[in-house]
Amino acid sequence: MEDISIFLNYTQKAMIIAVLVSLPPVLGALVVGFFLALFQALTQIQDQTTQMVAKIVIVFGTIILFGYWMGSTVYAFSLEIFNNFSKWVH
Repeated sequence: MEDISIFLNYTQKAMIIAVLVSLPPVLGALVVGFFLALFQALTQIQDQTTQMVAKIVIVFGTIILFGYWMGSTVYAFSLEIFNNFSKWVH
């Protein structure tokens, strides 16, 4: 029973880390997409290329800015999993 609770705990932690790591690029694309859509609606510009290019630039920018934090968070979690792996395998 203890093995199941440990597994569920790490599964929950993995899902939280996945959401936290993906949050900066998604929020950046969301904010830029909203403001560009608002701008396009106000000016009646119907060009979809500007939205996509801006979103791609913002996503790459947030990955560059937050990449170290994202990588170190995933690395620390995977290191914790691999260090405790021998305790779980019988």
